[in-house]
Amino acid sequence: MTSSSKTTIAAGSDSKHGAGGDRVCWSCATPLNGAELFCGSCGRVQLLSSDIDYFQVFTLPRKLRLDVASLEREFYRLSRRLHPDVYSRASQQEQEWSLENSSLVNDAYRTLKDPIRRTEYLLKLEGAPSTDEGGPRKEDRIPADLLEEVFELNMQLDEMRMNKQTGDVDPQLQQDLLAAKANFDGQLRETNSSLERLWEKWDTELDGGDDQRRTAVREELAALLDRRRYIRNLVNSVDEAIET
Repeated sequence: MTSSSKTTIAAGSDSKHGAGGDRVCWSCATPLNGAELFCGSCGRVQLLSSDIDYFQVFTLPRKLRLDVASLEREFYRLSRRLHPDVYSRASQQEQEWSLENSSLVNDAYRTLKDPIRRTEYLLKLEGAPSTDEGGPRKEDRIPADLLEEVFELNMQLDEMRMNKQTGDVDPQLQQDLLAAKANFDGQLRETNSSLERLWEKWDTELDGGDDQRRTAVREELAALLDRRRYIRNLVNSVDEAIET
């Protein structure tokens, strides 16, 4: 992936665009666009709208392929401007807002710099159902094409746990579990590759403005994330079972 294919943050820009309603700077009354951390006219820190999202914090569209190096530079730039030392002689209000904004910037950066967390967050923003909305957890739902492999793996894991309790050693079982782990590691890599292709597809559909097609990609992303969580949990279970 080349840097030209990624969304880049405009360095040095404090102008944020979002759904914050009509706002003005509390200090100089300059109109604000809704998501500015600072007034573009007087530079004073601002209280952010409660509905701002992490993409807006960094002046980004809701895309999944980001220039992480640019994101990092903007994070450090904003962090420097929001550092407590800068506001040591400011009003109590400005000190509180700078701390709140700094916490928001930190949370936004931690989420957006990680591609999986970024995807999960975007899906939540776009209205995809989350695992905490009732019903079985998605990571507990076995993908249909893995049923047979999971059934066999669970039997092997149960046997390994029993062997640990009794002190028995079964070299063949150990090898079988390592082979299963290698298999699921490979499937995890394939799932990650599929996610990367969908990230590009999402960004393309976002630019195209077709809501139906974007919804279809969103559903594909959600299904792939569920599959990734399940396979990752399988790999973790094998790792725990073969630990001495």
